[in-house]
Amino acid sequence: MPSRASGPNGLQDNSKEGLLFMPVALATLQSRPPSGPSWIHEEKLDGYRIEAVRTEDGVQLLSRNSKDWTSRFPVIAEGVMALPATSAVLDGEVVAVDKRGISSFQKLQKLLEYAEIRDVRYHVFDVLWLNGSDLRELPLALRRELLVELLSYRDARSAVHPTREIELRNGIADPLEQACALGYEGVISKRSDVGYPRGRSPLWIKSKCSKRQEFVIVGYTDPQGSRSHFGALLVAVYDGGRLRYSGKVGTGFDEAALKSLWHDMKPRELSSTPEIESPASFPRNGIHWIDPTLVAEVAFTEWTSDGLLRHPVFKGLRADKSAAEVRRED
Repeated sequence: MPSRASGPNGLQDNSKEGLLFMPVALATLQSRPPSGPSWIHEEKLDGYRIEAVRTEDGVQLLSRNSKDWTSRFPVIAEGVMALPATSAVLDGEVVAVDKRGISSFQKLQKLLEYAEIRDVRYHVFDVLWLNGSDLRELPLALRRELLVELLSYRDARSAVHPTREIELRNGIADPLEQACALGYEGVISKRSDVGYPRGRSPLWIKSKCSKRQEFVIVGYTDPQGSRSHFGALLVAVYDGGRLRYSGKVGTGFDEAALKSLWHDMKPRELSSTPEIESPASFPRNGIHWIDPTLVAEVAFTEWTSDGLLRHPVFKGLRADKSAAEVRRED
């Protein structure tokens, strides 16, 4: 248990050692949120998971696979640096919001085309380290108290924000129903009486308003008619260490996305078909196969009985996730 002090964030600074990336907790997918007094429910944000590591020397913004994104989000680094702490590790999500104030992954994707991005927010939902003390064994309820107090000192114009909890309104009793009515992507439910989970855990549950997940891009088809650059993406998921074909994604692209994706895929083309588990409908001809390293986020209506996507729509590339992590979410 960290020792108490009279500082603004209630913890004694008893360490000057350098901080490193702390592996982030991941949520388990369920169709409905759990219920009970020990659970809190937050808006499921539609952006990039970022861990902010603050020391006396500065701030590093690290993706969930520990890539350094500090130079891309200087306004967030400035906001974290301005907080009254000598050291901290914050867990949150970088988002771009639409006119309703709701996070939009597609808007964030467009902003990422620029070298330096300022029209973004960092929604912080946890604090793992503060002023020399490791907080990960503390219950979430106490970590949230410390986080709220820390963020209360932020400037009103700061890009750093606390995450919103789901407030039930208009007689709605279900957090997911409320989230979907407000236009959110879904709900993240967390046990408030336990420490910070290691890896993927049933202590954090995600429930979505629509089916949506990441897929590995394994190839693309030639464009037809007036379409430029390519026709459709071929996508897959890893299953038992091998790729399993999940279908074609031919919608959700504007002209800029077609051009950008084609420039990403063209240098990755392979001279032979990669090993992919596939149903009988797997395409065999007219495919440009690529090295399976790019990850796309795709929305769809359902899985078919033979493991293919129905009505898939491309939402954007996930530069913060590695292809080896991609599994079918059920």
